[in-house]
Amino acid sequence: MTSTDERATYAQVLAQPVFRTVFGTRTLGITADTVRMVALSTLVFATTGSPLLAAVAFGIGFVPQAVGAVGLGALADRLPARALIVTGYVVEAGAGLMIARWHPPVAVILLVVGGVALFTPVFTGAGNRLIADVVTGDAYVLSRSLAVVASSLAQLVGLAVGAATVATLGPTGALFATAAAHALAAGWSALGLPTPTPTPPTARGAGAPVGESWAGTRALFGDRRARALLFVHWLPPAVTTGAEALLIPYAERAHFPAGAGGILLACSPIGMMLGNLAVGRLLAPATRERFVVPLIVLSGAPLLGFAANPSVPLGAALLVLTGVGYAYPLGLQRRFLDAVPHARRGQAFGLLHAGMMTFQGLGPALLGLVTESVSVGATIAVAGALTLALAAALTPAVRRTAQPAA
Repeated sequence: MTSTDERATYAQVLAQPVFRTVFGTRTLGITADTVRMVALSTLVFATTGSPLLAAVAFGIGFVPQAVGAVGLGALADRLPARALIVTGYVVEAGAGLMIARWHPPVAVILLVVGGVALFTPVFTGAGNRLIADVVTGDAYVLSRSLAVVASSLAQLVGLAVGAATVATLGPTGALFATAAAHALAAGWSALGLPTPTPTPPTARGAGAPVGESWAGTRALFGDRRARALLFVHWLPPAVTTGAEALLIPYAERAHFPAGAGGILLACSPIGMMLGNLAVGRLLAPATRERFVVPLIVLSGAPLLGFAANPSVPLGAALLVLTGVGYAYPLGLQRRFLDAVPHARRGQAFGLLHAGMMTFQGLGPALLGLVTESVSVGATIAVAGALTLALAAALTPAVRRTAQPAA
């Protein structure tokens, strides 16, 4: 769509029919996923009375993705993207419908949702591969910007709509609604994506899926540039997400008004949306790449202010700035696309996404341990200091991944 160094526009990206379809269905799917997490958590808590099981139900869709990316990721390159995307939404719809209709035991619910999550990297990897095949150059970077903005907005809407839907329809009704949304996404994908899609690479004929997936994972981690780009994507958000997970306890310990914790939680996604739009649209491609480390610094530095236990307005402003820093991956997108073999693009995208989900799940647990020794505000500040340390430690790796001069 655009050459490597030519600046693209969001209008150019949205003019691509394939991107519009993947973008629209994924936004719908993320919203439905978020509503489903709220409904499942509510349903499990109502059934068992256990806060622990309710929390497990809320997050059960994250950790299995790492296993799926490593063990099944090659399928994203071996099968047609359109078929995988449609199948993914059909499976999501079926899982929601089964839970809503038959109310299985909690253990079965967790197994079903976790089992679906195993294949999530395959479905998302196929969608990202398809976008990379049809949206090129700087337009590809802007497509990633739009994807982040839509994902953040969908999660915010899903959390708000989820609570309202559960309150209105009950957990079962909310699960039926999410099944319908996933079914709509499947139909939209089936009608909106081309037939046939771009032919999957020739690697689809090699070996068993699990063996090929393990081989692909080893190859990606064995490549110095690809490995560095994966960890630069994964590590800073793991720490900052851990800090965000402490905002509700922070607000409660500070005796802020009711609802203040929710306001603080919404600020980083708002900053993320603003940052991605601004960095994607206002900065030239080369400038974005130079701003990777400064933006990582920006994602962590404002958190240092929580050592002083800021008020709600000041804390909100600090968190918006932190969210703006989350735009740093835009400066890495072209490098990542260039670093991974075309035949493993789908697996690489699935691994990238699954790793982000896994590390962001570990961050809150690790920082939660820190709160056993210091205050919540101080722990959030520690997260900021760790992010700055990561920025310094990752700077050589970021420099090494720079594309060679033409």
